[in-house]
Amino acid sequence: MSTKNHPVALVTGAAKRLGAVTVRVLHDKGYNVVVHYHNSGREAQALAAELNSVRAASAVSLREDFATGDPAASLIEAAGQTWSRLDLLVNNASVFDKTPLNEIDLPAWERIQTINLRTPFFLSIAAAPLLAKAKGSIVNIADIHAERPRLDFSAYCASKAGLVAITRSLAIEMAPAVRVNCVSPGAILWAANETKAVQENTVKATPLERHGDPEDIAQAVCFLAEAKFVTGHTVNVDGGRVVRI
Repeated sequence: MSTKNHPVALVTGAAKRLGAVTVRVLHDKGYNVVVHYHNSGREAQALAAELNSVRAASAVSLREDFATGDPAASLIEAAGQTWSRLDLLVNNASVFDKTPLNEIDLPAWERIQTINLRTPFFLSIAAAPLLAKAKGSIVNIADIHAERPRLDFSAYCASKAGLVAITRSLAIEMAPAVRVNCVSPGAILWAANETKAVQENTVKATPLERHGDPEDIAQAVCFLAEAKFVTGHTVNVDGGRVVRI
């Protein structure tokens, strides 16, 4: 089959961690993939090369800095040029910055909201024409902390709560041409500076008594990408943690 006949997915923040796993799972399911990155160029290019060795001309990497300027239109234009279509946008790129109230300032607030909230919103709008043509969809990656705030991370929690709200709003605004859904992970991959005590307490607070795997998130993304009668929903992939009082 020509690579032009494959569905195309753009995953932001896709060079490492959850993004990279999501790209691999989508590629395995037959998608051509656009691997967006900012600073992780070596990893993004290696990932694209790996996937192209499995299926020729099936992956490209694109760089954009979401913290400055207005990159939405240029990224979507570049993504669409390769295969002249876009079936799935996964808004995964995010920053997880600690912002205690006695330390946070306006630049820190703006950085988090710009990358985690503003960029997914405008990327979705820019991608809508291509997605509508393909009868495609958007999947946003939020966080359990959109519903269960975490101490010292109020700006991050606000950005993810906003992303859940944007998911619902865009699902109405873009219907019936484009579906918009959200995945809200719990404990999947620990941040580099996460203490052992926090990790243990998080697992104890999770009904399934373990952390998840990146593949759990990727499979939820794939489900929502193919669920033709689902829009405006947030799927919690958190081991039941969000329902524990």
